Amino acid sequence: MAESDVGTDVGTFETAPRDRVYFDAASSEPLHPAAREALLGALDSGWADPARLYGAARSSRMLLDRARAQVASVLGVRPDEVSFTASGTQAVHLAVLGTLRARRRTGRHLVVSAVEHSSVLHAAESHERDGGEVTVVGVDRHGRVDPEEFAAALRPDTALACLQSANHEVGTVQPVAEAAEACRAAGVPLFVDAAQSAGRVDVPEGWSLLAAGAHKWGGPPGVGVLVVRKGTRWRSPLPEDERERRRVPGFENVPGAVAAAAALAALRAEMTAEAPRLSALIGRIRDRVPRTIEDVQVVGDPERRLPHLVTFSCLYVPGEALLTELDRLGFAVSSGSSCTADTLRPSHVLEAMGVITHGNVRVSLPRDARAADVDRFLHVLPDAVARLRRAAGASVE
Repeated sequence: MAESDVGTDVGTFETAPRDRVYFDAASSEPLHPAAREALLGALDSGWADPARLYGAARSSRMLLDRARAQVASVLGVRPDEVSFTASGTQAVHLAVLGTLRARRRTGRHLVVSAVEHSSVLHAAESHERDGGEVTVVGVDRHGRVDPEEFAAALRPDTALACLQSANHEVGTVQPVAEAAEACRAAGVPLFVDAAQSAGRVDVPEGWSLLAAGAHKWGGPPGVGVLVVRKGTRWRSPLPEDERERRRVPGFENVPGAVAAAAALAALRAEMTAEAPRLSALIGRIRDRVPRTIEDVQVVGDPERRLPHLVTFSCLYVPGEALLTELDRLGFAVSSGSSCTADTLRPSHVLEAMGVITHGNVRVSLPRDARAADVDRFLHVLPDAVARLRRAAGASVE
C-alpha cells in the first residue's frame, strides 16, 4: 500500500489489511540487504577453519579480521578489542561474569540498574548465588538512572558496574557518559549493554566492556559482539579455549560475523538520515495515542530516547488480547511488559518505573518503516482498544 493510498477517512482502512506490517524491530530487526549479500558470499568463501594455514583457511581468516575491523570502526574501538559470540546474551554473560572473576581480589560487589536486560540480571543472580553482593540502583518515572545515585552505589570493593545504553522496553537513553566518569574516578570498570542502540546511535565513551546482538541491527541471529577494552581485567568464566583470543569458545561463525558487520556498518550509515525520520514517526505515536484513546499512559523519556521505539499502556485491556487483536489487523507489535501467558509476571522495567504494568504495547520501527503504516496503525488502534474494553465489560465510553 503506497502512502498516497492512505486517507484520513475511516472508510479507507480495511478490517483485513492487504499488508502485514512489522513493528517489532526492538525484538529483531529484519535482515538488512547488506547482511544478506555478505552472508551469501561468505558461505562460499568463509567456510574453512580460520585457525589453519592453507589457502581456504587464510581466506576465512581475512574475512573474519575484516568483519572485526568493520565492527570496531562503527563502535570506535580497536579491532583486537572485539570478539564475536554466539549471541548477545552470551556476550553479556561473558562480560559480566568474566570481569567479576578477574577482579575477585578487588571485591565481590556488583552494581546494576533496576531496568537492565534480563541477561544482565540473571548474571547478577548467578553472582549472588556464588556469594557475591549486588546493589540495584533505581530509576525515575521515565526509566532513567540518576547519575549521582549510580555513583553513590560504587564502593571500594565494587568489582563491576553495569548500565545499559538505552532501555529495551521503553527506549529511554541512560546517562552512560556520567556513569562512566564516576566509574573511572572510582577505579571501577563499566559494562554497557548496547543491544538496542548499536548501529542506531553512538554510545558515549568511557566504558570498559560492551555487548550487543547482531539480530537487533539487521544482522543474522546467532551472532553477538563482546568488546573488552585494553587495560580491563577480564578472565573467561568458561573452560579455556583457543578461539577468539581465548574469550569465546567454539568454532567461529565466519559467515555470520561477516554478515553482522556488514549490517552494522550499513545501518549506522543510514541512521544519519533515518533516525530523524523514525523519531518523528515515534513522536507522532506519542502524541496521537493519548489524544485518541482515554486512560492511556505513554511511558519512557519523551526527549532522551531511542529514535525508533515507544511503549504505551492501556488501562482495562489485557496486553495479550491487544497484541492478538493488532496481529489480526495486520500489525506485529510486542508488549513493553514481559507479562505473557507463559510467565504471568509483569515487566521488571515497568515495575521499577512505577508505571502501569499491564495492557502494554511496544512499537519499534524497523529501518524501512512507512509513514502510511504508522498512520493506519494509529487509525485502527482506538477501535481495537474500545472493542476489547467492551468485551471485558470495562468500557470507558
